[in-house]
Amino acid sequence: MRYNPKKHRLPPFTSSGVLLVDKPAEWTSFDVVNFVRARFNVPKVGHCGTLDPAATGLLVLVLGKFTALSQKFSGEDKVYDATLLLGQETDSGDITGEVIATGDVSLVTEEMVRDQFQKFIGPQMQVPPMVSAIKVDGKKLYELAREGKVIEREAKEITIHELAISRLELPECDFRMHCSKGTYVRSFCSDIGKELGCYGTLKALRRIRSGMFELADAITVDQLKTMEQADLDIHLRKYLYEKLSRIQGLQA
Repeated sequence: MRYNPKKHRLPPFTSSGVLLVDKPAEWTSFDVVNFVRARFNVPKVGHCGTLDPAATGLLVLVLGKFTALSQKFSGEDKVYDATLLLGQETDSGDITGEVIATGDVSLVTEEMVRDQFQKFIGPQMQVPPMVSAIKVDGKKLYELAREGKVIEREAKEITIHELAISRLELPECDFRMHCSKGTYVRSFCSDIGKELGCYGTLKALRRIRSGMFELADAITVDQLKTMEQADLDIHLRKYLYEKLSRIQGLQA
């Protein structure tokens, strides 16, 4: 059913603030936004940085007056926990896509993987994947990808500040990445697989930090389902005054 604020059983939710949500798998970022808007009758709500449906973790929502800060929050660095799967490449760059190439991982050593990870730290140019929200001639790349089209993409300047491997059991590698806005972890996985000569794809992705915001402060969709407007108002104010009160320029 389409959301209609005029026919909602609740009055408009007028409080402003930042709502951190732990996005579940299979939900799009817009699904979360639409859920919050419809459940609590929030006239203005947006998110600060898209997460793919298969990805989980921190989604920063801004409500009311805080929607004016959406662009600022979206431009901050991100931190992800991810899993690289070597030995295959998919058309989407992650495990949800169709396998388009396979490679031999038997000659790849742990030392080779660690050496390649080090080479990717720092400023660099990265080609965004076809499955992304970047617009070309007014159409998003993922929309073109759905039509079976592959077009040439312009490389973008990004910075990977840190890469830390937490588990290396070939053909899989768990790692944490601290990177600049616009960095695609799936492109990193594809690029590093090619450098190792065996292909690679993104198996799992979880965002744990976005700028000043941390996953530890996020609530789940299931928790939101148990809340009423008054509960949400208390939650927003508590986070604002306990966590963000020292940040200049942020006001309820």
